[in-house]
Amino acid sequence: MRNVYFLLKINRYVKSVRIKNLGIFFMHLLGKRYIGVFLDPVYACNLRCRMCYFSDDEKRKTLPHGMLKKEDLPRLADAFFYRALKLQIGCGAEPSLFPYNKELIRLGKEKKVPYISMTTNANLYKEKEWREFVAAGLDEITLSLHGVTQQTYEYFMAGASYATFRSSLQILTDLKEEYPEFKIRINYTVNKDNLQELAIFFETFGNYRFDILQIRPIQQLGNTAYNDFSWDAIYAQYDSIIEKLKTECLQNHITFMAPGKHDLIKTENADDALTDSTYIYISPRTCWKEDFDLQTDTYDLYAKRNHLRRKLLAKVFQSRKSAANTKKRLNYEIK
Repeated sequence: MRNVYFLLKINRYVKSVRIKNLGIFFMHLLGKRYIGVFLDPVYACNLRCRMCYFSDDEKRKTLPHGMLKKEDLPRLADAFFYRALKLQIGCGAEPSLFPYNKELIRLGKEKKVPYISMTTNANLYKEKEWREFVAAGLDEITLSLHGVTQQTYEYFMAGASYATFRSSLQILTDLKEEYPEFKIRINYTVNKDNLQELAIFFETFGNYRFDILQIRPIQQLGNTAYNDFSWDAIYAQYDSIIEKLKTECLQNHITFMAPGKHDLIKTENADDALTDSTYIYISPRTCWKEDFDLQTDTYDLYAKRNHLRRKLLAKVFQSRKSAANTKKRLNYEIK
């Protein structure tokens, strides 16, 4: 299934967490793909975005350092990729600082991972790298964007170049002529100081061919340089801006993802309970579970040793109340 957004829509329409957990149980039982592998191959960033923990000097001291070794990539692929519905390269750090992304993408395609995505600020790659990634099998590129105008973009994305970002977006737009199934996604983290600019989003970026636009209200990620995390000011203007964007996306056949206004108030999300069953996070210092041995384990060997089948079945009978948690995790509408 190459269209992961279709699966996300289905997930939103199915309200019963028990049915979702039952589906995961049977996928596991039948040896099917159901996990997402989320990979930070290097834990560093070339920017100091004001809303990100990389702008927090003290927080950066506590972050894991290092880089995945090239020789470990085949072993990672053997351990997890055969169970993966999606491989996500770049989660909380900047993957363009990792020199072996092309090899990683190729390994994913060799293992028949249906959907491979990369998230980046798009400030380091040139046309050669973009072309190599798409040719290797990258299904989607997600570009971080936190301002529509140059002034706002370069203020919130400290160290970034607005001209470089737009150049990369144009290169990727041109590549879609050769690779029409390749998708471009833009993630926009919104706060009270960049919300209004979304009203001119399509005036500024409408000539580029992107496929998905996601609006993500700001969340606190440490003692960051920008520290106004209140959604109150956003809430007052949210509907008019979001509805305009939603309409423009529909007119341009673009998938639109944003939390509904009510979700800025009520953030309980029962689907968080599914994350533990499907989310595999890997970084230079972390490989899913503390007792997972990359040299000898695979996903299925570890699952058997830790009775994962039984645990997944138990979740089918878990109540919705106990499944939900109260973290500030939003429900996104997908249009």
